[in-house]
Amino acid sequence: MNTGHPTITIDLVLDRLQTKEVLRAILHSILFHRLFGTVKPMTFEVLDVTMPGVDEDEIKHLVEEKVDAFWKAVEGDANKRGQISVTFSEKRPRKSWFLMGEEEIPWEQWIINAEIRQPSERERQKFNTDLASTLTKSLQTMLTHASSERGRSAVPLITNASSISPFPIKMSVKVGGVEVA
Repeated sequence: MNTGHPTITIDLVLDRLQTKEVLRAILHSILFHRLFGTVKPMTFEVLDVTMPGVDEDEIKHLVEEKVDAFWKAVEGDANKRGQISVTFSEKRPRKSWFLMGEEEIPWEQWIINAEIRQPSERERQKFNTDLASTLTKSLQTMLTHASSERGRSAVPLITNASSISPFPIKMSVKVGGVEVA
């Protein structure tokens, strides 16, 4: 499926006890690398991996809302798998004879696939080591993409720099193939 815009996928296998903390850190890190306004930084320490975040009430509320929606939906799902997507768009004049106004055209999408497990106490140390490695690789993916030619060229011309993000951000949560938030 060619969407015309970059889609970056991050696959996570999470310990039930750390699901919210890890998802919060991943979402904040993506936003930290893709917001173009003045960002007040913060950090998240997850399994000895330091991840950047955005200390902005609106962003914190959005992330918390989506992480909570994911958690509630996945708790009731037998498979314990779900997805959070973050889509960055630009507003363009609608090109139609009948409809006036603007439409949102995506220029980049991040997809976080998450599977929740409950490792035994015996398995927990290896599980956490593997998860820390995955988080480090995810952060590398974010940095590499945001600084690559493809990542930079995906960003449209910034014409309005009055807020933390000159582009609309949409986060959606899917569990069992159904959008829940």
